[in-house]
Amino acid sequence: MKRKILLSALLLPAVMAFGQQYGGMWIPTELNEKEMKSLGMKISAKDIFNPDKASIKDAVVQFDGGCTAEVISPKGLLLTNHHCGYDNIQSHSTVENDLLTNGFWAKDMNGELPNPGVTVDFITDIKEVTAQILPGTENLTGAELTKKINENIEAYKKAQKTESYQTISVRSMYYGNKFYAYVIETFKDIRLVGAPPSAIGKYGSDTDNWVWPRHTGDFSMFRIYADKNNKPSEYSKDNIPYTPKHFLPISIKDKKEDDFTFVFGFPGRTTEYLPAIAVEKIMTETDPAMIAVRDVALKTLDEKMRVDPATKIKYASKYARVANYWKKWIGEVEGLKKSNAVEKKKQYEQTLISKNPAIKPTIDGLNQKYNEQAPYNLHKAYYSEVVRNSETLTLAGIYSNYIKAYEEGKMDAKNNEALKARLTEVYKDYDAELDAKVTAKILALYANKTPAQFLPKDFGMLKDANKNLGTIENMSKMSVITGRGNLNGIKTSDLNKLFENPKALVANLKKDPLVEMYGSFKSSYFETTDAKVTALQTDIDALQKKFMAQQMETDKDRKFFPDANSTLRVTYGQVKGSEPRDAVSYGYQTHLAGVMEKYVPGDYEFDVPKKLISLYNSKDYGVYKDKTGDVPVNFTATNHTTGGNSGSPALDAYGNLIGLNFDRQWEGTMSDINYDPKLCRNIMVDTKYILFVIDKYADSKWLLNEMKIVK
Repeated sequence: MKRKILLSALLLPAVMAFGQQYGGMWIPTELNEKEMKSLGMKISAKDIFNPDKASIKDAVVQFDGGCTAEVISPKGLLLTNHHCGYDNIQSHSTVENDLLTNGFWAKDMNGELPNPGVTVDFITDIKEVTAQILPGTENLTGAELTKKINENIEAYKKAQKTESYQTISVRSMYYGNKFYAYVIETFKDIRLVGAPPSAIGKYGSDTDNWVWPRHTGDFSMFRIYADKNNKPSEYSKDNIPYTPKHFLPISIKDKKEDDFTFVFGFPGRTTEYLPAIAVEKIMTETDPAMIAVRDVALKTLDEKMRVDPATKIKYASKYARVANYWKKWIGEVEGLKKSNAVEKKKQYEQTLISKNPAIKPTIDGLNQKYNEQAPYNLHKAYYSEVVRNSETLTLAGIYSNYIKAYEEGKMDAKNNEALKARLTEVYKDYDAELDAKVTAKILALYANKTPAQFLPKDFGMLKDANKNLGTIENMSKMSVITGRGNLNGIKTSDLNKLFENPKALVANLKKDPLVEMYGSFKSSYFETTDAKVTALQTDIDALQKKFMAQQMETDKDRKFFPDANSTLRVTYGQVKGSEPRDAVSYGYQTHLAGVMEKYVPGDYEFDVPKKLISLYNSKDYGVYKDKTGDVPVNFTATNHTTGGNSGSPALDAYGNLIGLNFDRQWEGTMSDINYDPKLCRNIMVDTKYILFVIDKYADSKWLLNEMKIVK
């Protein structure tokens, strides 16, 4: 598909000016308020997080343990991503009423759908508790240190007074140099309110993943319910909509380049303070290894998917899962190189050493340990990716674990059902013949790239990919786990019958050639590699903790933030386009016209619902068009985000909701390791598009009536 580069009405200047010096996922009680104000923020840090009165933090929740969501009405209405609500939308779908395909819009509160097990967490207070957690740990290391810290954490938690619906989580920051306590309130009655069809909510799904320009309406809506006293409660028909301490007004004002914006949410994991040696190993060794394995797997799948429509449908989701981080890692490597990350870190380390010579032994120690760990870590990368990307080896691993659990007497009814559910998920779209080809090729790559000291016995024979195909295909044909071998006529698709006689099944599995090969593969890895990686990582972690403390003690000009660890954070930046490569310039905003430019009738990624086409043709845009006369769909900014920020609110200088975070531009995915405002962009759904879909497409004005819309 040809891509049109969508430029903004005003072309980007040849050289972009950046007032932003750092990224950062800031603890809300320790914001870099000075830089935020310099970039245009009009509110105060206390307006964002105040434990003593209503503030923006009272409208931001962790959604179902992973994503972020925000309260957008005085009646507990929640907004998050479509992909964050996907499992819940799917759980309410049937063949006759497919909500993923058709979308869902409750007509009133009585039509909202409960989601058992789904929770949202509010953070009501954050306190630094380092002084309570570190006493007694001064001369401890390894397991003893961990044990003492855990004892101190438990003692701290027991000493706090909490309500029945509250919990306290104590989290390590700065590699164990500081600790913070979070008071959490958990709500357990969360109901589905609305979701666009996947043709809007997942538009461009796999092809456009990590990519800009983007045209995805990635949003869904839920509602928090509480008991009659507005407190958390298990689901009950007597529960009422939750009245929040604060909800976010929604702005539909036009955006301009350089407008201030900040994102409030629960980012998953970053590693911004690694030494240069660690970044170099990621960039030149482990990322390329993982990319290489997935590259072979994806090409093998693609060959079959291109010529067989049934395989294309069956493997669409699996292909997307494999491609997701493959694409991310490619962008990460490119971004690290383009931003000169390793050299910059080396220069920074030398600057620190010049100010504090005591840092040199720490850096030398890190260099030594990372170089010592490198061959083992590289083997771990290849091994893990081979097992992960071969469904056949994944099945062999599951059955190997079953043999062990059965022989140890651990296979009770609950574990049996969990095992069957896991196997059902793998077998659902499994093509044994196709996966034999994938397995053969990635094992050939593994055998060629792995030094002899790490190779299992006989794996040296697997270096020739062409010969390999016959070997693995023959093993697959004889294997019980692939469903191609014979187990008294029982098919693996009939799992209940398969597990009727566990003794006979175990006996057969022990002779299965693929289970035997997997066992040899796994044993060799654990004998040669796993313990070494773990032991060296323990040494590295201790040095990294020391290095982090030394950085903070030495660099008085820098304001530090802790790496992301799924706790509540604020990141900030400005609305901006990008110039990711030579002669390529992207505007900061896409529009509905771009949706139609990509439209491919009947395509699983780029189809467009008939009603949306009709709205486009009639230009029935209402108040949701911008100065171009079109409806804005997505936009980019320099906010420093990562996984877990999905569904996070993007807010303007006054704390109004202007967008919904859902992705990053792949040229800047190295932001998890080395944020650079010149290259790193987060991607958000524009609130104008969200409200346009709710109003004009879904005809759900009753929801708009709950909201405070800033025009």
